[in-house]
Amino acid sequence: MEIKKLNIIITLGLVAIIGILIAQLLWTRQAYNLEDKKFNQTVNIALLEVVEKLSGGKTSFTESPVQNISNDYYLVNINNEFHPEVLEHYLKTEFTRFQINTDYVYALYNCHSDQMIYGKFVSKHQESPNEKVIKFPKHKNLVYYFSIRFPDKTTYLISSLRFWYLLTFALIIILLVYVYSIYTIIQQKKFSELQRDFINNMTHEFKTPLSSILLASEALAKQEQIKENPKLQTYTSIITDQSHKLNNHIEKILNIAKNDASGLSLKPQRIVLKPFIQDIAETVKQKNENISIDLSIDDNISVVADEFHFSNIIYNILDNSIKYCETQPHIIISSLNDTKGLYLKFKDNGIGIPAKNLPHIFDKFYRVNTSKSDAVNGFGLGLFYVKKVVQQHNWKIYVENNSHQGITTTLFLPL
Repeated sequence: MEIKKLNIIITLGLVAIIGILIAQLLWTRQAYNLEDKKFNQTVNIALLEVVEKLSGGKTSFTESPVQNISNDYYLVNINNEFHPEVLEHYLKTEFTRFQINTDYVYALYNCHSDQMIYGKFVSKHQESPNEKVIKFPKHKNLVYYFSIRFPDKTTYLISSLRFWYLLTFALIIILLVYVYSIYTIIQQKKFSELQRDFINNMTHEFKTPLSSILLASEALAKQEQIKENPKLQTYTSIITDQSHKLNNHIEKILNIAKNDASGLSLKPQRIVLKPFIQDIAETVKQKNENISIDLSIDDNISVVADEFHFSNIIYNILDNSIKYCETQPHIIISSLNDTKGLYLKFKDNGIGIPAKNLPHIFDKFYRVNTSKSDAVNGFGLGLFYVKKVVQQHNWKIYVENNSHQGITTTLFLPL
């Protein structure tokens, strides 16, 4: 069901972005057409003003003297003799007044010589524009007229719409990023599902032979021959203990896989901190006679937490402090209150953690590569589980090396 919902969300998002992109392209095209129409109208008005001034206000045209021959080519009928310099002056004046800021070429026809006299290429970027000879076709039906062409009209219109094109480009980038993100999410989801399925299958396959080993070892321990032989009894005890330890590891892996899929189920309740940790410390001491645990916690401190998972957090932290210590383990558990919240610190005298490995110690299946870690059994799931429980409680946890020896693990419980 989750995969189906994800596919629906991805499809809807993709359709929405493509729809917006298509709409943006259509709007950009429409904006270009409107800008083109506006440009033609502005040029027509400006050229009509030029005709009015060249004719001295005496115009008697039955139809418009300005003809738009093609997209960027205009013919203007004057029906009166005029001077090229005067024409250029009026063109510059009217184009400036109507804010037509693009290059143009103009030319005029001399009726006396029956030849075209080619005018100038007028550029807005040059104070003294270069003269260019451009051959305009002669118009048979007109006598006194001039022609004008805008060779950079398309570029001019596009530059005036640069905001639209930038927005379209941004939408295309967003679409590409979205597609790449979705592809990455799908790949990560497939990898996560594959990993979870592998872990589930592997652990379930392990549990069947492991259960048989436990049953056989327990039955073996009850045999009279085993009870009478201390060496065989020791071997049987080792088999049973190690089988139980392996079974606990498998259960931990199964719980992690289950929690990855559905999340932890928390039952928060009020817990008085000092007696709660004292009970855990006493249990740990019973299993490990050579350790010392000192508590420096105020009697009146209480927290709201899931009792089961909170106890597992403390067990995991204490267990790591014991396993990764080369001398007699000594752990100091202290609390500190401030305006932000409660800091619960676990300071040990272990071997410490290299600085480069500290950012990764909460990653799943991550273990620091040291001689001590090679001798300690585990899959690198303990601190990953701790981090997951801490996050679901909206707490924080961080680890730092002590100045002399060992590490200090800090749990932060905000107010």
